[in-house]
Amino acid sequence: MTPLIINKNILKIDKFIGGIVLKKILKLENISKIYQAKNGEVEALKNVSFDVKQGEIVSIIGPSGCGKSTLLSIITGLEEKSAGKLYIDGEESIGRTDKIGYMLQKDSLLEWRTIYKNVILGLEIKKIKTPENEEYAKELLRKYHLYEFKDKYPSQLSGGMRQRVALIRTLAIKPKILLLDEAFSALDYQTRISVTKDIYTILKNENVTVLMVTHDISESISMSDRVIVLTGRPATVKKIYNIEFDIKDKDPLKVRESPKFSSYFDSIWKELDVNA
Repeated sequence: MTPLIINKNILKIDKFIGGIVLKKILKLENISKIYQAKNGEVEALKNVSFDVKQGEIVSIIGPSGCGKSTLLSIITGLEEKSAGKLYIDGEESIGRTDKIGYMLQKDSLLEWRTIYKNVILGLEIKKIKTPENEEYAKELLRKYHLYEFKDKYPSQLSGGMRQRVALIRTLAIKPKILLLDEAFSALDYQTRISVTKDIYTILKNENVTVLMVTHDISESISMSDRVIVLTGRPATVKKIYNIEFDIKDKDPLKVRESPKFSSYFDSIWKELDVNA
């Protein structure tokens, strides 16, 4: 077999899976964050280290207020880290970066713009509204059954459809990494369960690399390839779970019926017990 030669400073290879080389798109090395407060320093994050490989969906879960969203803000460059190093696509990242797509709790669709105009908003802001990128946005709408609604307005769509539009708007700018910060928490429970399957299908079909913050253990297990459990503040990595089910084509709804699902849930629940 001909050896694979790659510049180690540009690309770090993890392993071969099914003949595909997975590379580490995101890598955190000993990330720490200290806030200055009136009564002294507050340590939010302490030596947080992990990586996310190409096409993976990785969830971060931890006690309330432990710094999960702070970690995402550091990755996007919206907040400065106090210590440590951050690498995106093999290069050290300092400050804000266009390689990140960020999806928040609310869909934040503009009610006065049509669905299509909402989808291309990111292209306009980044000044990359080329015919090629517009066609890509339209193709995403076609692919995920929203093209027929392109001339309608957000108020005419269901909550689940609005969330899919918000995702497509983020994917239209072709980010290297997609960050989801409690992205489904604004939906009612029944809609949320059903939307996770739609979103999971889109993410896997498009081979999107995802880092997702959630407080919902079931959601993290059903959607993720790995789950990272953080401790209470200052947050450190307590444990990382590789989520594997004996199902050929993973379905976020079907895996909830697996005995393994309950086992993962119980184990993660115990890890989250701050008094344990």
